[in-house]
Amino acid sequence: MGDAAPGAGRDRFLADAEARGLQVEVVERPAAKSLEEAAGILGIPPSDIVKSLVVKHKDGSFLFALIPGDRQISWPKLRTLVGVNKLSLPPADVALDATGYERGTITPLGSTNSWPVYADATITGRRISMGAGAHGYSAFVDADALTGALGAVVADISDPA
Repeated sequence: MGDAAPGAGRDRFLADAEARGLQVEVVERPAAKSLEEAAGILGIPPSDIVKSLVVKHKDGSFLFALIPGDRQISWPKLRTLVGVNKLSLPPADVALDATGYERGTITPLGSTNSWPVYADATITGRRISMGAGAHGYSAFVDADALTGALGAVVADISDPA
């Protein structure tokens, strides 16, 4: 169930950012085999790339966790914050169905479902890069403007990788 037309995910991303009054800068970049490689291509540290992770509740709903590239989800912290005892990363096809985005392009902006967003507190106060809804593109955005536009819960939800 991916996008029929190339660029449709990027178009959804841009339309949602515009609707929220959020300024984003989308840049085209060569495919990267890892987050570290993408950071090198973009000329930024891995900590400035924020991963949009799709997390599944046991009730079948989802949430987004925004985690810096040099950190990982702290499952105990996130479970406590959300108030549940079980969360998991779904398989790629389930994440695609939940968001309309393939893994590696996922972003809360333009997601086909508006899931709650939880952002790690370490991203605040800086310009970050994130997925732009299509392979080969990254978006730069002010993290505080992003979390505000998404109504994200900003909290300590990560640990060093």
